[in-house]
Amino acid sequence: MLFTSYAFIGFLFLLVALYYVLPKKAQWPLLLLGSYVFYYYAGWKFLFYILAVTIITYVAGLLISRNKKSADARFSEMKELDKSGSASPEEVGKEARKKFKEKEKSRRRKIMAIGITLALLILAVVKYTNFTIYNINGILSAFHAPKRINFLTIALPTGISFYTFQAVSYVIDVYRDRHEAQTNFFKYALFVSFFPQLVQGPISRYGDLSKELYSPHSFSGRTVERGFQRVLWGYFKKLVIADRILPAVNTMIDTPENFKGAYVFLVMMFYALELYADFTGGIDITIGIAEMLGIPVKENFERPFFSKNIAEYWRRWHITMGTWFTDYIFYPISVSGPMLKLSKWSRKHLGEKVGKRLPVYLASFIVWFTTGIWHGASWNFIVWGLGNFVVIMISQELEPLYRKFHKKVNTDGSTVYKTFQVGRTILIMSALRLFDCYRNVPLTFKMFGTMFTTWNWNTLGNGALLQLGISRADYVILAIGTILLIVVSMFARSGSVRDKLEKKLPMPGRWILFTVLLLLILVFGAYGQGYDASQFIYNQF
Repeated sequence: MLFTSYAFIGFLFLLVALYYVLPKKAQWPLLLLGSYVFYYYAGWKFLFYILAVTIITYVAGLLISRNKKSADARFSEMKELDKSGSASPEEVGKEARKKFKEKEKSRRRKIMAIGITLALLILAVVKYTNFTIYNINGILSAFHAPKRINFLTIALPTGISFYTFQAVSYVIDVYRDRHEAQTNFFKYALFVSFFPQLVQGPISRYGDLSKELYSPHSFSGRTVERGFQRVLWGYFKKLVIADRILPAVNTMIDTPENFKGAYVFLVMMFYALELYADFTGGIDITIGIAEMLGIPVKENFERPFFSKNIAEYWRRWHITMGTWFTDYIFYPISVSGPMLKLSKWSRKHLGEKVGKRLPVYLASFIVWFTTGIWHGASWNFIVWGLGNFVVIMISQELEPLYRKFHKKVNTDGSTVYKTFQVGRTILIMSALRLFDCYRNVPLTFKMFGTMFTTWNWNTLGNGALLQLGISRADYVILAIGTILLIVVSMFARSGSVRDKLEKKLPMPGRWILFTVLLLLILVFGAYGQGYDASQFIYNQF
């Protein structure tokens, strides 16, 4: 039961109606039931995975929290005993208290490590087992070994990367004392399984989502209306743009030998549009559904294709994933004991400049390697992740030269130069995404090279575009939809478009506008043979 299916639309209307009709104390249990019904339709066997991750991280959080409370109570007791002189300094003195505190913190760290390891182990087994076997077989083949390991038949549960990361962040945050553990198992289960964000995120933090997830919500016509508006806009992106351009992208990718040179550039541009409309459309639906229920969910995009460089792009694209990697991988690695020792050694032996950069770049390398393999268990995603790392690191190293150039040429505030920067970012990111398209590292480099060796740009103007599986009418609809997408993004630069419409248009006018949008989706949405309107690209992650 995915977002674009009729079953889901019926499910959603029924759930929202029940949510506001039932007593308020039944709202969060209804969401839990609805979330598991939703996940059941993705595959009933997948319920075991999400339950296992939920139980493991719930128990870990509970044990950490209980240890913290008991340790704090014992620490206070030791302090009082030391003041009163009722016990010897060796038992309750300052040094004894310090050792006790360190011992209990170490115990909590072990609990956290075990909980995280078990949760990630489930993800690793289902997502990376066959990738590991593939690489082992490659090594065996290189050494001409006679035997090979057979691949396993393992279905990848929907959204397992998203809810696993969400659950892991919960355990770490409990350990860091950012919030107490949730003692009610069913409430915690709702946090992990909240159905709007199961498909493709955002990756919520417990401290943010729990504030409203369990709170009672009264019906508000404005809240439901605004959520519905956001959902409609998501469906427009997905069905009118992403799914309409999908056949052309698939045609060129599935038979790369027939579509070289200029067609590779088309793949870059078409896939960039498809991915953006598909992913942001899905997130719009997610945020809109949560908003209809009175539950705010973090924004995941901030007009990424207006970015002037790749680092800025990643601050605007899949924001919750980026901040997750920053908070739970980059910073812990950067300040870890081994990294501090490396920094000290490198400053002494390699110089101050290298010493400053080496730990940061090493931590960044690990983050981007992890980002790549998180997206998919194959080398093309790893190379894609490391490609981003290389571009960002080169850009940072060349920053002094950029500043000298800008000062000399006086590009500050230049609209032309800003436009160039935006265009450059789009081209670089689209080129890197070719690894996602062709799913084969050597083939990706080969196809990219044909843009400069196969000069067939003239074929794009002789009707060849009509051989890609979409018609002239499709191109017209895509052009109008893309222009609308850009216009809305431009208006959103100075604030929420919905807020602006609310101020300038009375309710009847807004409903007319969004009725037109609904009709556009129904009339011009891509359905039927050749389209996969039920699947979102990020489901696979």
